[in-house]
Amino acid sequence: MSFFEPPSLPEPPEPPLEIPEPEPWFGASHNELGAPVLLRVVLARTDQVAVAVVGVTAYTAGVSLTLAVRWRRVSGDENFYSEQEFPFDFRARWRPGELPPELLRFGVQFSDGRKATTVGGETPFGDGMGQRPTRPILSESRGSGSEGEWDQDYWLWPLPPPGALTFAVEWPSKGLELTMHEVDAGPILEAAELSEPLWPDSGSGLRMSSSQSTIVLGSVSHEELPEHEEPA
Repeated sequence: MSFFEPPSLPEPPEPPLEIPEPEPWFGASHNELGAPVLLRVVLARTDQVAVAVVGVTAYTAGVSLTLAVRWRRVSGDENFYSEQEFPFDFRARWRPGELPPELLRFGVQFSDGRKATTVGGETPFGDGMGQRPTRPILSESRGSGSEGEWDQDYWLWPLPPPGALTFAVEWPSKGLELTMHEVDAGPILEAAELSEPLWPDSGSGLRMSSSQSTIVLGSVSHEELPEHEEPA
């Protein structure tokens, strides 16, 4: 007889299918295909640096966007690569005191006056884990770059109200003074209505139907495929 005997207890039942969904202010829903927005805004540009908003995608709860930073090498500048500064400091929103000039500051303002920034603003955690924030959130997610460029993704929650949506940027060490650019929030809100949930129910007993959905130039067409019938 072996010293270690296998357990004689029955196997536990299979847990129900559950797809946990994070709170909407933490990021874009994984259960949703957002709709792209035709929006590209060059916020500021000098002889050597440019900052732009690109890659805007609308969801039912918020907006994902990318802040694109580009450096231009001037002929004869041998110190170009060594003098580039990493433009983002994700600890800045928690650090009291004066903002360092090397820090790129980015923010948005809604038509009702509410705003969210990458410094000094509210975080997705609000007043505590799981508590709903009382102000808009602009939180960073993925970022990537190489010599001469950097793209930083952000999640903006909630959707902006109708009217003007203002983007603001400032980067003192690069000679970029506070610059603000207004766009119409209408196209973002229209795109949010086209954002498509993948599964209607994230709990147990989920029944997935076979369907296809195609979005072409702002119009939506649905092609329902017949469900497979069980053999008699």
